Amino acid sequence: MAIGAEDYIDQLLVKKYAEEKVDNHENMESMVDPQKMMDAMNDYASMYRNMMNLKQRLNIACYAINARTARYTRTRAR
Repeated sequence: MAIGAEDYIDQLLVKKYAEEKVDNHENMESMVDPQKMMDAMNDYASMYRNMMNLKQRLNIACYAINARTARYTRTRAR
């Protein structure tokens, strides 16, 4: 398996992008503190988990209330 441009289109693309300058993200200092970002993500995940637990408990309570207050009537079989 060869490395490099194999056909004419690939060669043209290599020539086109050979002189492109890009930002090297490894040499740049982040504007956001990584620890603060991780703390914020952790807080968001914790809040989401708590909301899911609350929703599940609320669904269970509503189901129990609806089951307790349900009134069933008999109908004639046809």
